[in-house]
Amino acid sequence: MTDYAIGDLQGCLEAFDCLLEKISFNADRDRLFLAGDLVNRGPDSLGTLRRVHALRDNVHTVLGNHDLHLLAVANGTTRSKRKDTLSGILNAPDRAELLGWLQHQPLLIPLPEHNAVMTHAGIPPLWTLEQAGQRAAEVETVLRSDSADAFFTHMYGNTPAGWNEQLSGTDRWRVITNHFTRMRFVDQAGELDLTSKGEPDQPPAGFMPWFQHPRRVLTDTRILFGHWAALEGHSGVDKVDALDTGCVWGGTLTALRLDDQVRIQCDC
Repeated sequence: MTDYAIGDLQGCLEAFDCLLEKISFNADRDRLFLAGDLVNRGPDSLGTLRRVHALRDNVHTVLGNHDLHLLAVANGTTRSKRKDTLSGILNAPDRAELLGWLQHQPLLIPLPEHNAVMTHAGIPPLWTLEQAGQRAAEVETVLRSDSADAFFTHMYGNTPAGWNEQLSGTDRWRVITNHFTRMRFVDQAGELDLTSKGEPDQPPAGFMPWFQHPRRVLTDTRILFGHWAALEGHSGVDKVDALDTGCVWGGTLTALRLDDQVRIQCDC
């Protein structure tokens, strides 16, 4: 059995199929862990979601911001954006099955056999693994409950910017979700800047990439994440594995073999 972690697909089915062939993926033997953002902006969001769903016994994914956006649009709580490529899914005859499955996917996957954890955007630097797991589980429970409508209605927004244990309701859900799916830059207090999407060496004043925080707690566990294509697959920090190599922007799609940290790529 071989385990691989793979970066953001974003509807790039051809590159995903290329990667499956390149690693000689065997669904009876191997496992894939996807860093979220399965859909949107790429040419075949429907085909990609169908492929992952068909392989769901051996392919596991966390939710990314684009996946949650798809679910919010499908829920009727927001409208598609001009650059979205979600209409194929929204009009598909198997829409209910695909979206029902997607809505039950986690924000965080622990991989203790590899001393690793996967989320879409990373692990907040001041959170322990136990805290991250508990907070992810809070939102996962909401997504699978009758409160999902309220979650999607109030999901969008950049505030609160920082974690506070006293937060409750939709503010609490939003800040947890933003940390796991949108985080890039944080300040010394761990608060998020969600307006900047650029190069890690050009942070907003007073901010830094989350993995460069001097008091980052989770340094002994490997963190697998996508989301930040500008990193080009390199965080520069040991045990912080950036997997989004910009496939949807004409870069590459990357698989990291977890046993030996070898990277396999397909051009996009």
